[in-house]
Amino acid sequence: MADPCSDYLFAPTEKSKQILLGEGIPTARIVVTGNTVVDAVYQNLSICEGRTNPLHELGLVSGEYFLATAHRQENVDVKTIFESIISGLERVAGAFGLPVIYPIHPRSRMMMDRLGLNSTGILFIDPVDYLSFLQLESKAKLVLTDSGGVQEETCILNVPCVTLRDNTERPETLEVGSNILAGTKTETILAATTEMLGRTVNWSNPFGDGSASEKIIGVLE
Repeated sequence: MADPCSDYLFAPTEKSKQILLGEGIPTARIVVTGNTVVDAVYQNLSICEGRTNPLHELGLVSGEYFLATAHRQENVDVKTIFESIISGLERVAGAFGLPVIYPIHPRSRMMMDRLGLNSTGILFIDPVDYLSFLQLESKAKLVLTDSGGVQEETCILNVPCVTLRDNTERPETLEVGSNILAGTKTETILAATTEMLGRTVNWSNPFGDGSASEKIIGVLE
């Protein structure tokens, strides 16, 4: 509803522009600027340089660990699904001999306790602030997640991503090869991780070069 009411529509990607054109929005009102999340990632990475690195606190080596997040209700509220995800993360850790770090959301922790789930093959840590998470994310060998934002950030950071879902609202990440859909089954999580680690990290970031904010302001001025 907001699209046809807007005088200017700043599309983050060419695919987004095509969707707007499909809605009947005139081309003259659409400007592809990239996504402001790229601006934010680059800015916050520079801020991270003056902070304590969580890798040191956890005894991690850059590129020698996996990072995982899972918080969506459809993944953590059903015992068989959450159990399968945890089992998949354990299999990944065992197959590659590297730790899986899982900053677990309080609600996910609550559901693990409520559903009687546990794991000794995953390193669960308390939730971390955004800058600490960005550091963990940028140095991970691969990230396994059900978060749309993390799928986008890993693409920007040149870190392979495995999505613990059957669909994604970031189809651009699939098209450039930075991401793969694994679903929530133990076997497919391990298979998708193996496939992603076999790919060359040479994709082109479809979300822009970090100048989206400047482009938007330029149009408005």
